[in-house]
Amino acid sequence: MNLPNAITLSRLVLTAVFVVAMGFEGLGGKMTALVSFSVAAATDWLDGYLARKMGLVTPLGKLLDPLADKILVCAAFVFMSVEGFAPVWVTAVIIGREFLVTGLRQIAIEAGQVLAADNLGKWKTTFQLIFIITALVWMAFSEITERGPVAEFLWKLADPSGWLIPTSLWLALALTVISGANYLWSGRNLLRTD
Repeated sequence: MNLPNAITLSRLVLTAVFVVAMGFEGLGGKMTALVSFSVAAATDWLDGYLARKMGLVTPLGKLLDPLADKILVCAAFVFMSVEGFAPVWVTAVIIGREFLVTGLRQIAIEAGQVLAADNLGKWKTTFQLIFIITALVWMAFSEITERGPVAEFLWKLADPSGWLIPTSLWLALALTVISGANYLWSGRNLLRTD
């Protein structure tokens, strides 16, 4: 197993840590969730960068990388709905888009074609991660009774009644729908029955 694939697998482990940590009340659970999710999100960029730079792009990596991303983000959005940060229908749209794109890519592979990722998908992921990390900051830092100036600034910035959480959520949703529609349009020939 090469280094980029090991990093990708570590993202799956960190996702499991995040899911377990979200089940615990108090500062320890929420801070563990914040740190594990943030590190996992960072590895999303790192493994792809290293695979390309070191010439270690493998079929296993091509399978695991998007799968690990989807599991991490979908698990987080389920918790965001449970915690009241995202409406359930938004989470359903986001998860549905991931199933749609995965299915289309599989059909394309079987047809000997490639549905390449576009920049909208990368921006979609960026805003999803901003939304989730901001909500996790709010949850974790709300458990701290005496915050220093940096923690206080981050806590106020992450306030759900402020601008960052709703803006990143609605931008993530819009880009999710648009990029999903783009994939559907690009793969429309694959869906014809003839």
